[in-house]
Amino acid sequence: MKDTVVIIPTYNEIENIEAIVKAVFSQSDSIHVLIVDDNSPDLTAIKVKELQVGFPKRLFLEVRKEKSGLGTAYIHGFKWCLNKGYKYIFEMDADFSHDPKDLIKLYKACDVEGADLSIGSRYVQGVNVVNWPMNRVLMSYFASKYVRIITGMRIHDTTAGFVCYKREVLEAINLDAIKFIGYAFQIEMKFKAYLKKFKIKEVPVIFTDRTKGESKLSSGIISEAVFGVISMKLKSFFKK
Repeated sequence: MKDTVVIIPTYNEIENIEAIVKAVFSQSDSIHVLIVDDNSPDLTAIKVKELQVGFPKRLFLEVRKEKSGLGTAYIHGFKWCLNKGYKYIFEMDADFSHDPKDLIKLYKACDVEGADLSIGSRYVQGVNVVNWPMNRVLMSYFASKYVRIITGMRIHDTTAGFVCYKREVLEAINLDAIKFIGYAFQIEMKFKAYLKKFKIKEVPVIFTDRTKGESKLSSGIISEAVFGVISMKLKSFFKK
């Protein structure tokens, strides 16, 4: 997994951060990790600095002034990674909802199978979600169906946050023009790649809800996804 970096955004992930960093590094001796921390009150960043001693030149940290949303954290991370010259850039949660063992599957989808963008998909083969209440499973599943209908994308898991990008995809997207910060951010990034005709491949994974820490999901994030998709699609009609 050469030229590969995993971006992990954090806010109050002190309970998970050491374990997730070590789990990612255990997948490959050449993989790097970038933590983008939003000045977590629980001192997640301090813990990352301690871990950097054991992983010199592999573990990196960017600390922002305040909690500013998932989307802006990833945009910050994307720009940092592009500037450093990485070829494969991953998005991944800190809470083990994304299994680090699946990183190699997403990597191979791009490096071997020719995808420009690979998605760790919960819904490409049925519903592969563990420990979620049924109402949340249904909300997520039908949200992806809704987005697929509105946008025309042939993607089953449009809100997935476990993603591998080839750098060419991120270079082709105007990152400063990305509008959304929550679930809709994940949709918008996939939609931008879809409009630019990049090859997108879904890789089946099992999503497991966090056992430590608190979920960042909110009603505002859900509303952004529901109503933002329509606006995003309409605006696409007026752009080449």
